[in-house]
Amino acid sequence: MSADATHANPIRGRFNSWLLAKFEDDFHEEVGPRKAEHIGALDGTVVEIGAGNGVNFRYYPPGVKLVAYEPNPYMHERLLESARKHGLDLELRAISAERLDFDDGTVDAAVCTLVLCTVPDPEQLVREVRRVLKPGGRFFFIEHVAAESGSLLRRMQNLFHRPWHYVFEGCHTNRETDHLLHAAGFSHVEIESFTSEKMPPLVVPQIAGIAIK
Repeated sequence: MSADATHANPIRGRFNSWLLAKFEDDFHEEVGPRKAEHIGALDGTVVEIGAGNGVNFRYYPPGVKLVAYEPNPYMHERLLESARKHGLDLELRAISAERLDFDDGTVDAAVCTLVLCTVPDPEQLVREVRRVLKPGGRFFFIEHVAAESGSLLRRMQNLFHRPWHYVFEGCHTNRETDHLLHAAGFSHVEIESFTSEKMPPLVVPQIAGIAIK
């Protein structure tokens, strides 16, 4: 859950970095097998968007060239320490990812976890991912999404959206990210829906999957 560095709030930025670090082991317990299966199979040049504290770095295999976009400067210390700990060949780009500075069709894979909820224009970001991927390139994602329309949880997501959006620096409780991914023009999209047992109640509806260019 990241904000543009030019707008990163020093209190909320540090709080979110601390909070993600505090629950890293819980996230690993819940979604670690999915991440290990998909991230662990990547090779070549990989772009991770909104890398945060580097929570995904433990899953990358040796030899990957990782380019991580993370505009929140209050995440960088933990992120760089995680990269050192796991021996990654890392390039950190401390900018937002609505425009990825890669030529068309030059990236082997992309990773994005709990980020499409936050970026100002998720459609643009996904278009950029599709643009830079090589033919057959894989985009792995895990995101929280809007609950079923008309449900009590969806009404609660709508009701508490504004304070949540403020505290978590732009995070939306009610984005229909699964619909966005299906409509993004990938040749193949696989999405698994699940209910988180670790996330706060407003954001327990989750999706995980891959999109292939």
